Amino acid sequence: MYGNTHLPCLFIDLEKIRHNTRVMVQRCHDAGIAVAGVVKLLRGSPEVAQVMREAGVDWIADSRLDNLARLEDCGLPRLLLRLPSPQQAGETVRHSEISLNSEAVTLRALSAAAGRAGRTHKVIVMQDLGDLREGCYDEAETQELARLVLQLPHLELAGIGANLACYGGVAPSPQNQQRLVAIAQRIRRDLSCDCPIVSGCNSAASFMLLDGTLPAGMNQLRLGASLLMGIGLNDNPIPGLMQDTLWLEAEIIELKNKPSVPENSTALDAFGHKPVFEDYGIRSRALCALGKQDVALADLTPHDAGIRIIGGSSDHLILDLTEASKRYQVGDSIAFSLGYGGVLACMTSDYIEKVYRY
Repeated sequence: MYGNTHLPCLFIDLEKIRHNTRVMVQRCHDAGIAVAGVVKLLRGSPEVAQVMREAGVDWIADSRLDNLARLEDCGLPRLLLRLPSPQQAGETVRHSEISLNSEAVTLRALSAAAGRAGRTHKVIVMQDLGDLREGCYDEAETQELARLVLQLPHLELAGIGANLACYGGVAPSPQNQQRLVAIAQRIRRDLSCDCPIVSGCNSAASFMLLDGTLPAGMNQLRLGASLLMGIGLNDNPIPGLMQDTLWLEAEIIELKNKPSVPENSTALDAFGHKPVFEDYGIRSRALCALGKQDVALADLTPHDAGIRIIGGSSDHLILDLTEASKRYQVGDSIAFSLGYGGVLACMTSDYIEKVYRY
């Protein structure tokens, strides 16, 4: 126990997330850009969605329908980020007001599901700008899908969008963002429609927002990492935002002086790898109740700069405390900052408690 909290625990500072959201929303709104607040990193947390709504985001967005279902009363339209399958059409219409799409068969299924539900479902057609994840690679196909949305009953063409810097490492640029704006302009002209939203990118485009290089006509950003962790492209800190919004604490369950090299190490470890060790002599080694089943150890950075992560197994984290800034004891907690993947893993692990702090 750590106070009334069981360790390991992920702590989430809602006031710092509120600050980040207010700053980014103000910057976006000043530039004529609406914000979809993405809560997928924190597993569709209603607490975080509420803070984002209070801080001024225009939509709440998530990749998982299960998460959006929990946000039915969030007070904002819900945007489904991951392309729905045709089999998910009914759930998509029920749990989101707008979704990203790139397949005709899915659009037809959404139209039918929306008709059965007596609703109109909004669609953003996705264009692949080279990152090779979702979206039509051919601009003509994007326009034909937009035409199909306009023809199908119970669907509304909300706009077009693109995703970058999530799979192929393609950074947003004035050129690829202007290309998306131009595609939207052609759709409006050729199809005589509004196509109001041009949803350019995610938090990776934050640097373009700051330096004023987002082209005119780009009017929506889908922001998650910037609001929740204060980071943008390549995980770089965004000026004016807070990065210490989330941290993990784990408990020391053993503390012993031991050699740094195992005796007669010949077997593979529990994950099928051959371990390699360096001889640092006798060291103060701590075991923490946290393992690879919970989080990738490479995503952890101890707050105490004198602590070194040695390794771990499925249920144990092994630390070298010899150079630590203080003398730790069994039962003490060790705090860690986390990379994006580390936060995602901790939120998914049922073995890690989550505590929201105001």
